Amino acid sequence: MSPDRPLVAFAYDFDGTLAPGHMQNHAFIPDELGMDRAAFWAEVNALAKAQRGDEILAYMHLMLAKARERGLELSLESWRRRGASLKLFEGVEDWFQRQNARATDLGLDLRHFIISSGNRELIEGSPIAHHFERIYASAFMFDAQQDAVGVALGVNYTSKTQFLFRINKWTLEEWDNLAINRAQAKEDRPVPFDRIAYFGDGFTDIPTMRLVTDQGGYAIAVYDEGDAASEAAALSLRKDGRAHLAGPGDYREGASLDNLAAAMLAEIAARTHARRLVKWPDGQTGT
Repeated sequence: MSPDRPLVAFAYDFDGTLAPGHMQNHAFIPDELGMDRAAFWAEVNALAKAQRGDEILAYMHLMLAKARERGLELSLESWRRRGASLKLFEGVEDWFQRQNARATDLGLDLRHFIISSGNRELIEGSPIAHHFERIYASAFMFDAQQDAVGVALGVNYTSKTQFLFRINKWTLEEWDNLAINRAQAKEDRPVPFDRIAYFGDGFTDIPTMRLVTDQGGYAIAVYDEGDAASEAAALSLRKDGRAHLAGPGDYREGASLDNLAAAMLAEIAARTHARRLVKWPDGQTGT
């Protein structure tokens, strides 16, 4: 990090935001588990209700339980191999370098994050994994042989907000509960909320979008154009005041999301650099 280049964060949900649908639906559930997608998710919902538990932990548990029943490989590398074939929206693979170049030209240091209820290991195997400063997502616990044996982390709709605060305070390790809860004045935080943009698509993003919006940041509703449920979710986010910006899931140069990103970066740069030019009669600088 350079003091001359203010930090900016673009954070993204994954399913429905960078990629259409649930990541497990692309291959793992129908091809490896041999299950109907709807039947799997119905079983997840039933298990969560029966156990009075969390749906995220329920789906992680069922993935492991059913994989063991079928004798599937559970190694870390096998999960990452599964992630290599994840389908992404058009333009996603070129998006990050394009926005980084814009930010650099504006004197900003742009970092990208995932904040997702999906599988961390699958995302780590995707072709875009190397672009992220951190991938905050639900994760398996692995034994000494690197086989998945349980759930290490579940990221649900409310716990997503903690990762925004980790970015805000730049205390990035998931396990570090001391640093994240240590008092820190807003003006001393490396990434103020007005330099954070969150891209999401639906229900699990509501608290995160509300936090960013209320703190002066950017909440962008991404939708799968032509998909009635996805479009309805985006309109609901607008109606309820969760997101004030939106665009279809097209990340190609010149598309709506690309133009929005350019405008947000330009606005952040203008606002941030203007503050640095302030000089009061008593010699103080800044706002």
